[in-house]
Amino acid sequence: MMYGMIHLCNLQEKLTLTDMGILMTAAVCHDLDHPGYNNTYQINARTELAVRYNDISPLENHHCAVAFQILSLPECNIFANVDPEAFKQIRQAIITLILATDMARHGEILDSFKQKVDNFDFTNEEHVTCLKMVLIKCCDISNEVRPTEVAEPWVDCLLEEYFMQSDREKSEGLPVAPFMDRDKVTKPTAQIGFIKFVLIPMFETVMKLFPQIEEIMVQPLRDSRDHYEELKQIDDAMTEGSSFVIKFKSDFKKK
Repeated sequence: MMYGMIHLCNLQEKLTLTDMGILMTAAVCHDLDHPGYNNTYQINARTELAVRYNDISPLENHHCAVAFQILSLPECNIFANVDPEAFKQIRQAIITLILATDMARHGEILDSFKQKVDNFDFTNEEHVTCLKMVLIKCCDISNEVRPTEVAEPWVDCLLEEYFMQSDREKSEGLPVAPFMDRDKVTKPTAQIGFIKFVLIPMFETVMKLFPQIEEIMVQPLRDSRDHYEELKQIDDAMTEGSSFVIKFKSDFKKK
């Protein structure tokens, strides 16, 4: 997805080769060795990762650490010929991007980008860093940009991961997020809110800077929202029908 974003937005004409290398490397590494349980679980369960990183983005810090452990291996060191000072800057930039994928920081990062987008300056380092943070966030949660037949199986996998976590939280007496509880959420309800209130606002903000993403990225999100709203209407109708049948049978037995 990051390669597609770079190509679609013609970033090769606006950013340096180093910037694009940072974007691609961070995108590849941003979820390395993910354990399948989110930061909320890590912190509430007081896991080794939460303790190690003092409850501050434990997963994202772990992904960074694993990434640079791998990159330090001679056979994997793509930065072997980069001088130490340049590598220090590249490393910090990659860390910044991976840490930006913590959804707890979503509002903060998007608000910062919104303040810059109308007068965006590609020569301003702060502006460019903020853009790169938003780009990796877009790529990180971009599943619904893809065609439904590609995206939906991954939604099923994600929901199963959520349900496994909530089951474990219940068994351990930990707080459970409603959107992860198999007894409270359905696929349509989970996706509608996420698409409407997280994905579309973020991609539409990026669209202000890169209008060319509307047809290929933003419109598919709108179509996906409509798809899940239709599924929700079907689910609601079936639930209402089932309730009517149960009530009818109950009333009939009383007679």
